[in-house]
Amino acid sequence: MLAELSIKNFAIIEAITVSFEKGLTVLTGETGAGKSIIIDAIHLLAGGRGSSEFVRYGESKAELEGLFLLENNRHPCLERCEEFGIDASDGMVVLRRDISSNGKSICRVNGKLVTIAVLREVGRMLIDIHGQHDNQELMDEEHHQFLLDQYGASKTVPALEAYRELYGKYSALRKKIRQLSDNEQEIAHRLDLIQFQLNEIEEAGLEPDEDLKLQEERKEISNFEKIFEALQNAYNALNGEQRGLDWTGHAMSSLEDVASINETLKTMSENASNSFYILEDLSFQLRSQLDELEYDPERLNFIEGRLNEISHLKRKYGSTVEEILTYSAKIEEEIETLTNRESHVHNMKSELASLFKDMKIEAENVTAVRKQAAKKLSSDIHRELKELYMDKSSFDVVFGRRQGSKDDPELDGEKVKFTSDGADLIEFYISTNPGEPLKPLSRTASGGELSRIMLALKSIFSRHQGVTSIIFDEVDTGVSGRVAQSIAEKIYRVSVGSQVLCITHLPQVAAMADTHLFISKDTKKGRTKTSVKPLSDDEKIREIGRMIAGVEVTDLTKEHAKELLSLASSSKK
Repeated sequence: MLAELSIKNFAIIEAITVSFEKGLTVLTGETGAGKSIIIDAIHLLAGGRGSSEFVRYGESKAELEGLFLLENNRHPCLERCEEFGIDASDGMVVLRRDISSNGKSICRVNGKLVTIAVLREVGRMLIDIHGQHDNQELMDEEHHQFLLDQYGASKTVPALEAYRELYGKYSALRKKIRQLSDNEQEIAHRLDLIQFQLNEIEEAGLEPDEDLKLQEERKEISNFEKIFEALQNAYNALNGEQRGLDWTGHAMSSLEDVASINETLKTMSENASNSFYILEDLSFQLRSQLDELEYDPERLNFIEGRLNEISHLKRKYGSTVEEILTYSAKIEEEIETLTNRESHVHNMKSELASLFKDMKIEAENVTAVRKQAAKKLSSDIHRELKELYMDKSSFDVVFGRRQGSKDDPELDGEKVKFTSDGADLIEFYISTNPGEPLKPLSRTASGGELSRIMLALKSIFSRHQGVTSIIFDEVDTGVSGRVAQSIAEKIYRVSVGSQVLCITHLPQVAAMADTHLFISKDTKKGRTKTSVKPLSDDEKIREIGRMIAGVEVTDLTKEHAKELLSLASSSKK
């Protein structure tokens, strides 16, 4: 949910900080007081298009900041933040945007500088702003399939996973066939290049870990004198009269004479014997090493040359000898494939045809599952529309297929384009009057009718979209009476268990609010300022009375407002 919003030097707002709660929050006030300006600020905070015109006159920049709390540790926003390297592990997301007077924006998410595109990606998972004339996701036919899949996720997700596993293999194989078939000249150039690379690697005759062994040997040869001197000194210290081994032998003999007296002397005698034999063995090793030592400057030159050769290959084919050998095996396989590509293409096409049969079955299963979900969705939306007094309306989910090109596979005699989401082309259709044909939702008439349609859809999809905050900007325009009351109840129902912010001119909607914020403006020292005030119970009565009657609020109007609040309270229960 949006917990706090801070706005500074934005349009006619000098500086305000507003705290929000869960449930339904309504924003009311006179026309022009700045209600929509607050929604504009939230829209920009979520990555909307900015402009220098938003900066308050005479100021250098506008500053917008919003704190969002994510109670669900599996919220999709957390995964998206992780993708962009943004730490949101504490379940808090702070969006900040500064718009300068020259029109440039600086965007941050949890203090990290981000592009406007990243801000938009994160913002759209936190905020869903819906206004009467907005081109929202629900009005975008390209998004209808995604919404349907979310609605029926319990069955569509497993079906899509099974399909996508085959689609991934199908796409990869199809791409490989295209690469082998399309351009003879490119293939010839590629073959020449990798054949040269393979020859160069093979001529080098590399062995696993050869560079590491050579580096070790080079180190030994380079330190020959130091090693020889150390071995000679150690050997001389042990061997010879009055040297280490001689004295250790004397100690061993002396202790052997008294070892049988007690256990302590026996242990000491054994330790002396062990030490003597260890040192004696060490002496033999030192002698052997000295005999084998040989300084060979030619060998050192060979090692240096060999390491330079390996280094040259590393710059081209891998950072280690193992990587070079792996690359060699890979291009050797590619050479074989390119050289015998006609045979490979033939085999791949057979494999592709077999894969397509399996993929087609899974795609048809996805379509069948979606049609089941569509049937249930239509029923749910009809119920929502009936509650909004549009019981004569008809809603349907229309299925088609994505039109393919000449290279795409055929289904029932027509070319069909398969994507990672299947081959379905899905669009929501609606008819608001009996006898009228169903038409695409995107071409439905505007006005109060459209507001009710969108609210019905939002009532369904808000449960499945996982958006933190839903904002309705005057979606109740053009309605009154019993329809207004129905809209109020519907908006409240959407807010249960979540957060809804709503700008409204309907007293019925205002009466349903859990929190009522009053937006006003006044003029001080020749400048207009907007302020936001949470209303007490008595102030709610007066404001709802103003919304009912206009400027003059009479005692009778107040009684009507009290009755409206009482009815709203009963409706909530």
